[in-house]
Amino acid sequence: MAGIAEFETIVLDCPDPQALAEFYSQLLGWPITSVEDGWVVVSDGGSPKRLAFQLAPDFRPPRWPDPEHPQQLHLDLAVADLDEGEREVIKIGAVKHEHQPSEDDDFRVFLDPAGHPFCLVRP
Repeated sequence: MAGIAEFETIVLDCPDPQALAEFYSQLLGWPITSVEDGWVVVSDGGSPKRLAFQLAPDFRPPRWPDPEHPQQLHLDLAVADLDEGEREVIKIGAVKHEHQPSEDDDFRVFLDPAGHPFCLVRP
């Protein structure tokens, strides 16, 4: 069934678009494909087509699971081995979140350098 629109981009607000794009470029293995004033894009040309980072000088990271400051959005990223994935994301600047709600360790929650939560998940 055809929709009204085609999905194009996920955009994350952050205080330093270049730094966050470099983090996700390493994490996903996608090159930085565009750098403009306050806007940096990484993409592999697939779907979603790209992940963009937009300057937000007054950005305040979510404090999930605090309902007063919810996560608003998070990315689920599949890895073959959660332990290896954890070691690698921490090496490039992620922080393992203190709250780990998975009861059977099928996903783990991390924070990117700007404080956005993301999960490494089993495929």
